[in-house]
Order: sequence, then structure tokens, then C-alpha cells
Amino acid sequence: MKKIFLLTGIVLSVLSQAQKKNTPPFFAATITAEDLKKHLYVIAGKEMEGRDTPSPGLEKAADYIENHFRSLGLVPGNGDRYRQSYPLYKDSMISTALKVNGVSFELTKDFQPNITVNHTAEMRFSEAFFAGYGIVDGDLNPYKDINVAGKLVIMMEGSPSGYKPSVTGFASPANVFTKITKAKEKGAIAILIIYGNYPRTAFNRSAAYEQHSYEESLAPQTFTVSEAVAEKIMGADGKGIIQKMKTSPVASAVYKAEIDLSYFKNTKTAYASNVIGVLEGTDKKDEYVMITAHYDHVGKRNDTTIFYGADDDGSGTVSILELAEAYTKAKAAGKGPRRSIVFMTVSGEEKGLWGSEYYSNHPVFPLEKTTVDLNIDMVGRIGSEYQKDKDSVNYVYVIGDDKLSTDLTPITDMVNAKYSKLKLDRKYNEPNDPNRFYFRSDHYNFAEKGVPVIFYFNGTHADYHRPTDTPDKINYKLMSKRAQLVFYTAWEMANREEMLKRDMKLEKPKGF
Repeated sequence: MKKIFLLTGIVLSVLSQAQKKNTPPFFAATITAEDLKKHLYVIAGKEMEGRDTPSPGLEKAADYIENHFRSLGLVPGNGDRYRQSYPLYKDSMISTALKVNGVSFELTKDFQPNITVNHTAEMRFSEAFFAGYGIVDGDLNPYKDINVAGKLVIMMEGSPSGYKPSVTGFASPANVFTKITKAKEKGAIAILIIYGNYPRTAFNRSAAYEQHSYEESLAPQTFTVSEAVAEKIMGADGKGIIQKMKTSPVASAVYKAEIDLSYFKNTKTAYASNVIGVLEGTDKKDEYVMITAHYDHVGKRNDTTIFYGADDDGSGTVSILELAEAYTKAKAAGKGPRRSIVFMTVSGEEKGLWGSEYYSNHPVFPLEKTTVDLNIDMVGRIGSEYQKDKDSVNYVYVIGDDKLSTDLTPITDMVNAKYSKLKLDRKYNEPNDPNRFYFRSDHYNFAEKGVPVIFYFNGTHADYHRPTDTPDKINYKLMSKRAQLVFYTAWEMANREEMLKRDMKLEKPKGF
């Protein structure tokens, strides 16, 4: 009898252990602080040189991620390749000139071209329209009684005394880019903006890399100019015009003058890439769960100061590596997900969400079949607001789960209560949050296409976007808990019967 009970106990113990090995916590536990640390000291190491987009350091990081995906046996995410490349463009000025009534003006002393918008062209005008401050807002409209289509417009920098814009921030009618856009809408093909900070000491002939080089329509040729240029075109009205506009403003008017503008440039093309690995699902393999993080950072300064980007977003990048490994082990044990899981590290986030924008406009997998994007951007540190909080080592900000799908918040809460038991801070979900974090990471490009998203974030800290964001300052145990929460959430999304509902409208704040 003793032997029978003993044998029964052994069998039950074996069955119990086997059951543990076939549950999510067993696979989530393979996401360890030690493995995250090992990966992060490479991704945020000196050799990666801050992972600027584009740069040799970024390519080294992409190689490391691709090799890890390949070692796990993930399917290449872009046909037979792990990389989805996209072009970037860098303009450099060859030459420029500004001449008024036969008098040539000197670069940096009296004028500078806007190298981010100008295109190769030579233009000659017999007149120019002075549009005051160039602001169109409420009763202010210098273009009201004149057609400036095909013309040269002159305007002042800044805004008139006492002016209160109807929209603040970047979208303000007084913002120089808003003024240029408004002049373009009116048909202007060239703009001179009068500034008081001439002469200047330097001029950078090369622009930064940009994602978009092919535009629906060209921006007006734009130059900033000194008061001396204004006087040459406008005569007595242009002399001391900056002060005049403060005391007795000069009215909008057309001025006759012979004006020559020229600008010549060349364009260099480079490439960056998103790195994509796929774990194929079972009966729902043609539906997808995206897990994303950006592997780029801001590079280095003066070839000596490296911005390591350990938290931003090395932490998210290495979390992706560990999540991919955990899911690979689950599949090998016969517990693979029903839906396919796409692990994607994107580049160019720091420059303007470039990589995720490219993917969302050129999706490898149908966005209508993508049930969710779980985006991990900064999960390795304790943010400033939690430094002295009782939950400092047991929290994460969850952003966006109250938008686009009413399924998201209940699932997130259920999964967390069952497994992770972290404090889920939804502070940044508030519509009037001045930080607007919901709009500032790669998940947003999926949200704009209607894909439900969650953004996992630890908050900013004193080392945010500084060279001191280094791997030695990461809380690896806390990072593993946050990555495990993503694992459990993705597990639920990948195995539930239905895709997430898309039953909420995307809301944008005014002026965004």
C-alpha cells in the first residue's frame, strides 16, 4: 500500500511540474534581469556610438538584433529578409545668391537660404509684396486684397505688439513655418523674412537627414534677410523697418524692384531599416500581434560625447529580444500562440517616428489584420515622479489603452491582476496631458491607421536624452517585471478568440 501511495505521489508531482511548464508564468520567467543586462551592455555600448539614424552604430545594432532573431529561428519579417529598409535624404547647398537692383548681397552678412525647404532654382522678380508679419488669424489677413500667386512675398519675423494668437504652440499663426505654409497656400513661390540678427557669424551648408524628399508640391524658396535688403527693395519704408513696425507699422503694399534669387543644391541618399522577426501562429496565423520598440537614439556630439540611450530605448529593444526568446521557447514546448507575433525594432524614432511611419505606410502584414501594437519605449528606470514613491519598483505607465478599443483596458487590468500585479499608472492618458506622450512614440503611427495600441513607459528622469543614460543605471529587475507584463498581455491578445474591437474614434488635441 505504501508503495502505491508513493507511486501515486510521484505521478501527481510529475504531472504538477509538467503543468507548470505549460503555463505563461513558466515562459515569462525566462525573461530575466541577467539576460536583459547582457543584451543592453551591447546595444547601449560604446561601439554603437549612440545609434543615430542613419549611422554605422545603428547598423551594428541592427546586425545584433537580426542575428538574435535568426538564432531563435524567427521567420524573416520582410520576405526573405529581416530588414525593411527605407530611404533618407540629406540636402547640401552648392551655391546661392541674392541681388537687388544690380547690387549683390553677401551670404551670412545680409541673407541666408532655408536649406530645409529650398530647391534648385533661379528666379527673377520685378516686384515684391510686403505682407507685414505674414500672419493670417481672425481679422489679420495681409493677403485679403491682393493675389500673390507666383509672386515674391516679404514679411517680418515675429508678431505685432499685443497680438494674441488663436492657437498656441507649433501651430500658432505667428510660427514661422505656419507663415510659410500660409504664403504657400496663397500661391507665393518665394519668401524673404526680415530678421534683426544680421550680420551672422556662421552658416551650415548641409541640412539634417529627412525622411521625405518627394513632396506633392514644393515649398516657396525661402530666405531670411537683413534690414539692408528690405531697404534696397522697399526704399524709405524699409529703412529701420523692425523699429517702424513696433511704432508706426508699414502697411502691406507692392514694391517695384529687380530681384534675383538663386539656390543650387545636391542630395545624398542613405538608408535605415526596421528589423522584423516573426513567430508564426497556429490556427490564426494570418492575424498579428505587433510588439515594437525603437532601437535608435540620438548618436554622438563632436565625435567624442556618446548619448548611450540605455533606457531610451535600449531598454525596449532588449525587452523585444527577450520576449522573442520567451515566445520561441513556448512554441518549442507546444504552446505557441494562435496568432502570429511580429517582433519589430524600428529606427528613426528620435528624428520623427520615421521607421514606424514607413512601416505603417508600407505594412508587411495587413494592418486590418493586426489586432494590437504593444510598444515599449523606456522601461528600465524609475521616473522622476516615482523616485520617492512607495511603488517605485513596482509600477509602469500604461498609455493609450483607453483609446480605439474598449477591449484594451479590461484585458490589461485582468492580465496584470492575474500575473504581474504592477501599479498601472494611467496619468498620461488624460486628454489634456501637456506632455502628449501618446503622440510621441512609435505606437502612434499604428493608432493613426486604426490599430489599437498600448505604450509602456517608465517616465522621464534626469538622464533623459543625456550622455548619462547608461546601462549601469538601469533597474534590471524592474525592467524584467515590465517586460513580463508585455509578455502576458501579448499572450492574451494572441490567443483570444476574437481580434480586438475597434470601436472608439481617434481623438487629437486642438492644434496638434
